Formats: sequence, C-alpha cells, structure tokens
Amino acid sequence: MSAATLPAPALPPALPKERKHLTYWLGAAAVAAALIVVLRLIGNEYGWYAGYFVLQYVVLAAAWNILGGYAGYVNFGAAGFMATGSYTAVVLNEAFGFDVLPGILGAAVVAGLLGLGTGYLTLRLRGVYFSIATLCLSVVLQTLVVNWDYVGGSRGAYIIRPRSVPPFLSYGEYIFVVMLVLAVIAVGIGRTVEMSRLGRGLQAIRDNERAAEAVGVPTLRLKLIATTLSGALMGVAGAPLPFYAGYINPEGAFNLAYAVNCIAMPLIGGAGTWLGPVIGAVLLATLQQAATVTISSALNLWIVGWMLVLFVALAPRGILGWFRRR
Repeated sequence: MSAATLPAPALPPALPKERKHLTYWLGAAAVAAALIVVLRLIGNEYGWYAGYFVLQYVVLAAAWNILGGYAGYVNFGAAGFMATGSYTAVVLNEAFGFDVLPGILGAAVVAGLLGLGTGYLTLRLRGVYFSIATLCLSVVLQTLVVNWDYVGGSRGAYIIRPRSVPPFLSYGEYIFVVMLVLAVIAVGIGRTVEMSRLGRGLQAIRDNERAAEAVGVPTLRLKLIATTLSGALMGVAGAPLPFYAGYINPEGAFNLAYAVNCIAMPLIGGAGTWLGPVIGAVLLATLQQAATVTISSALNLWIVGWMLVLFVALAPRGILGWFRRR
C-alpha cells in the first residue's frame, strides 16, 4: 500500500453542542446550589441582599453583551429597559395583585417589545448616534413615569410583600433564588447566542457591517433580534427590584449607575464572550458592595471609573482577553 493510499489518522471527536450545553447547565446548577448552601450556613440576611445585588448585574451585563459585545452597538439605555421591567411588575401588582414571577414574565414581554420598537427606529443609526438615541430613550421613559400617578409618579410606589415564601427561610432568600435562576438563564442565553448562527452573524456585523451586508448577512433582522432579546433580559433583571426593596421611585429605577455598570462590566471581563460579563459583574459588583459596607456607596462609580481606566490602558480586551494573549 502506497503512502498516498494510507488512511488519514483519525481525529478525536469534537464534543457535540448538546453535550456542551448540558455541561453548562449542570455546572451552573451545581454552583447555584453551592451558593444557596453557603449563604444559609452564614445565616446573615445581608448575604442574600449582597448576592441579589451581584446577580442583578450578572443578568444586566449578560443582556447588554448580546447587542454591545457581539454586535458592537453600545447601548446607553440599560437603565430605561431595567426600569421598564420594574414598573411593569408594579403595574401588574397594582392591577391584578400579581407577585414577582408573573411580573417577570410581563416585564420580559413589555421590555422585549420596547427593544424591538427601539431597534426598528434607531438601528439604522451607527456609532455614537445610536448610543445617544438609547440614552434619550431612558430620559423619555423617566419623564413619562414621573408624570404617571398610577405608579406613584415622582413619589414612588410601595409593594406589600409577604414575610416569607415556603420552603424558603425568608423573603430575601426567595428573591435571591429567583434572581439566581434568572442569572443562570441569562448567561445560558448569551452562551447559546455566541455558539449559534445568530452570534456569528452579530460578530460579522461588529467586525464590518457593510462587508457582512455584501455577503448576504441579514444585518437588520439580526440586530432586531439582538435588541429584542437584550431588552427583554434587562427588563427581567428589573422586575424583582420593587419586590425586594418594597419601594421604587423614578430616581432609583433610572439610576445612571445601571447604564455605566452595564457597559463597564462586560468591557472589564471581556466583551463579546459569554463568560466575560459574568467575571466583570462579579468583580465590580463585589467591590462596590464592599465599598458600600466599609466606606460609602458614593465610591461605587469612582471604583468603576478607575477600573475602566486601568483595563483600557493595560488590558483593552478585558480579563479573558489578557489571559488568552498570555
């Protein structure tokens, strides 16, 4: 037998996508269960609050990354979408007495439709013009809420919540577990997008949108899917907030810190990857909680600013990009 007819050496079989997805969901479930056990052993109610704060930003960062990280469209309207989810949950509670779970579903629908409409009107803009349009959206929504008496207007709205929800030890633990499930789902959606044709199309748009259009990529359709999905997840992140705090007002719901953190966390962790927003959110949110407890909450944005400066100068591709380069 000649060398030309020798069979090629067999390559090791690649791990099927189904097994990769199963590995993620099993690993995420194990980490989630471990977090609940650890916090129960600590036995401090503040642990549930701090964990909720970190997980809220995990959902927001993962949601922002779908449009900003994969497609390269920087969205400054994260606070507007999150507040839309919060006030949708308030309206459903006022009108029908719905608890947090129906509020989350309603927030996903309303914020997703808002994302679709916003994308249809603004995605023909590029660069800084798109970013300014999303920032204006947040300002317009805040003005509407301030003048809407049904949700309390500028005074804010109160939510009467139960003391506990069996089998959870406290309502704080219940809301933490709800946000933990939402974080696992949001990161899983981001991971699925990255590994799908949608993700590859969005990355082509980010690299060169005109070239992507020239080779037949349906750029507008993909961007509309991304804005809808991103908006829905941001709304989902905001829906539990009034139930956890028991009160919400426009100043807190439309806080600029949400928009700044949503951009900073994926950039620091590694934008355009599913794991980067998780790393950035856990790192920054934990530092902010530590600063709030030990010094002052006024340092939160100061910490974000310095972290951004350091990473832009030393690791412009984020933590993941820095490790991959090494």
